[in-house]
Amino acid sequence: MGDLVLLDAELNGVMSGLFAAGLETTGIHNHLNEIEPHVMYMRYMGSGDAVALAESIRSAPKASGTPLGQTSASGTPQATATPTTELDVAALEEILGYSGRVANGGIVGFSIGRTETIMEGNVELLPSMGVATAINFQPVEGGQAAITCDFLMLANEVNPVAGALRGHEIDVHALHNHHLMEEPRYLYLHFFAFDDPATLAQGLRGALDQTNSAQGWTGHGPR
Repeated sequence: MGDLVLLDAELNGVMSGLFAAGLETTGIHNHLNEIEPHVMYMRYMGSGDAVALAESIRSAPKASGTPLGQTSASGTPQATATPTTELDVAALEEILGYSGRVANGGIVGFSIGRTETIMEGNVELLPSMGVATAINFQPVEGGQAAITCDFLMLANEVNPVAGALRGHEIDVHALHNHHLMEEPRYLYLHFFAFDDPATLAQGLRGALDQTNSAQGWTGHGPR
């Protein structure tokens, strides 16, 4: 399972490609507002032989401008340098209470699972399958940062989380499902803000405190 980022005009052609490849669509929605060009996110899922699924998800986006990856002359993926960041990762980890990871572009990402066991039929969905709260910090000029991604919430957590974000001037951009048959049922809330990294982290910490998230790093001992 995952999602494809598509221009409006590409949605239905890609959806037809997903169906032809034997995959399912589980959601179509925005993540951010006031972006140019305007893009939507199409969630998909499938099950079966791993190689066949890989072939399916490579063929399905052909009706879009989705890049399908670069390979070297030998046909193997090109190696990339270890990413670095201008952001103070340790300070963000201390505030949020979770370990982060640096990705390309200097982005510092956090993936925060839930305490509940999440099932889709007879398959347990693990946090690395996107069933987690995801928080990304992108460094920008002047020592500032932009934040985006989404909170994974039970229905009774939605308004406490949204209220905590708005109380720290973090904008809420979307609220929707990512799955159709998961148990328990979850909603995803997407957000965006631009400010001092530590200030943003404090606002996000307040929102995380409204959720039943898995135990994080406490700031003491090894991470």
